[in-house]
Amino acid sequence: MPQGPVDAVAEAIDLVKVYGEGENQVVALNRVNVRFQRGSFTAIMGPSGSGKSTLMHCLAGLDRITDGRVILGGQELQSMMDAQLTRVRRDRIGFIFQSFNLLPTLTAEQNIVLPLDLAGKKADRAYLAQLADSLGLADRLTHRPSELSGGQQQRVAIARALITRPEVIFADEPTGALDTRTGTRLLEFLQQSSRVHGQSIIMVTHDPKAAAYADRALVLVDGRIVDDIQRPTVDSVNAAMARLEA
Repeated sequence: MPQGPVDAVAEAIDLVKVYGEGENQVVALNRVNVRFQRGSFTAIMGPSGSGKSTLMHCLAGLDRITDGRVILGGQELQSMMDAQLTRVRRDRIGFIFQSFNLLPTLTAEQNIVLPLDLAGKKADRAYLAQLADSLGLADRLTHRPSELSGGQQQRVAIARALITRPEVIFADEPTGALDTRTGTRLLEFLQQSSRVHGQSIIMVTHDPKAAAYADRALVLVDGRIVDDIQRPTVDSVNAAMARLEA
């Protein structure tokens, strides 16, 4: 199987994603080329319908691509059968969704270790305790989702994404449903996960303040990358978005 660059955790090469057929055809991604370095924190931005969520879903193997190549951890996803893709997503990828996707009948701890249970693996209790402490969940592990605040549920979802020590974490608008304080704490944790623990973070966001926590911000319009901002700030991201409207 062809290998990607050893310093890249994920890469898209001439990536095309088309939805629908004929007059209803929509080109969501139009020959996108991008590489994500290991241990980096990247924000993906753009107006509604720009293709940012589609790009993340294709990189994560959640969507089958129409043309081109997607390489994750040195493996080409488009050549994999469904069972192989499932194993890759389970063993090498962590997901943080805006909707949390917690199982209501399980406790916080059971939700966190669920990916390990599904893989037939035992949780590293020390690492679980470290995650719970870092995320302020140590006294909430026996609570079910209905007994947790929205911010606490989000932090459970983050711990679940991290518990398998994945190569890359995909976060879809992770601060969208959070108050400012909880959102800031989440972004600081993701930044620390990248800089201190070497996690690779790819985050879709519409918020320039969130993007400013990343090492890099990509801006998509009509399925193409139109800007690649290194060390983004709120001002540089706002300026890039303003150029789209000029």
